Amino acid sequence: MAADHDFHLVEGEALDTATAYRLLVGCVVPRPIAWITTVDEQGRVNAAPFSSFNYVATSPPMLAVNIARRAVGGSVKDTARNIEATREFVVNVATEHDMEVLHRSAQEFGPEVSETDVLGIALLPSRHVRAPRIASTPVQMECRLDQAVKLGRGINTLYIGEVVAFHLSGKVYDGTRVDSVALRPLARLGGPYYAGLGEIFHRPMLQKPPGDEGWAPGDAPPPAAK
Repeated sequence: MAADHDFHLVEGEALDTATAYRLLVGCVVPRPIAWITTVDEQGRVNAAPFSSFNYVATSPPMLAVNIARRAVGGSVKDTARNIEATREFVVNVATEHDMEVLHRSAQEFGPEVSETDVLGIALLPSRHVRAPRIASTPVQMECRLDQAVKLGRGINTLYIGEVVAFHLSGKVYDGTRVDSVALRPLARLGGPYYAGLGEIFHRPMLQKPPGDEGWAPGDAPPPAAK
């Protein structure tokens, strides 16, 4: 590390995994949480949260989640194993309401243990995939695996899934848009910290997005700089 005009320079190329993880989870914040449900080949349900997650495509709708091998022993996590075996999973949107049980589901259970059974997590059947949905969550997205991409030194795999069905509670969805405030999504910070939405700032849309989301009649982007 070297100080440079009040900044600490940390070269990334040779960073060890633990240091890189600590920096990334502290810098890339807040992160949405995918509370993923899968089933193994025996039909046991697994539920686990992952915050290296986002949407990556809109046509068709696609989500991506990065799942690393376990820090101790380097074994493949149950969620990753199940996705690779069945090519299906469900992303349940984590909310403040479920923070405590979601947090408990992050502990390492053995592959023969179903987190949903141990923690008493109520489930609902999915329409197109075997993995069930978490009943208490207001948004659930059924996904089929499109591709799995090994990253970096092989510790991480990016699982990209196509959303084949959205399940949207009427408490957060009016038939056109999802109300993010009513959703009360839970976010992940670095270390042992979670966060809610906090203060929300409004600014007019400057580019017209797909579906005109947030676009008001008469809105127009500023003239291009010359």
